[in-house]
Amino acid sequence: MTFSAFKDLHQRRQAEHLAHHGRPLAERTEDSFRLSLYAVENFYAEVWRSIGEEAILFIHVFERPSGLADYLALVRLPAEW
Repeated sequence: MTFSAFKDLHQRRQAEHLAHHGRPLAERTEDSFRLSLYAVENFYAEVWRSIGEEAILFIHVFERPSGLADYLALVRLPAEW
């Protein structure tokens, strides 16, 4: 699925597509939100939820790697590298 086609989907369909085709990459918290990052083909999707809730508030979709900056601090490589 292309970036544009994904953005055109209703949020419920976006969530279904992520569940079946997205690759979970990372999770983080920001203020009172839990954010889950997914890779989907040639773009990324960030799912926003309130902490302690399962309902999705919104899904932020982006293509540029600069959108990954907030997740870089979460990456831990083995000491042997």
